[in-house]
Amino acid sequence: MAETFFQVVVRYTVKPGETDDVLRLLGEMAAATRGEEANLAYDFFQGVDNAAEIVILERYRDAAGFAAHREYEHFERIGVSQIIPRLAGRAVQTFENATAS
Repeated sequence: MAETFFQVVVRYTVKPGETDDVLRLLGEMAAATRGEEANLAYDFFQGVDNAAEIVILERYRDAAGFAAHREYEHFERIGVSQIIPRLAGRAVQTFENATAS
């Protein structure tokens, strides 16, 4: 049987002059999130053609694991309080894997 998981794709557009700080903060967020019980992966990537574009790929065991992520102290302290104010745009998409067993 195939492994099931819940995939999150987040796209950031960073305000001018804020990219270095956002990348630093994402490093902190990644380290903290990878320690969550339901987290399977947390990686982020900077755009090649536009350095102000960042994509975050998060993987959790299930939707409940992602919901729990949003309740952790580090999500509020780093993500909501420090990263989001530095963004010009943000989009979050969620997916369930559709791999055949």
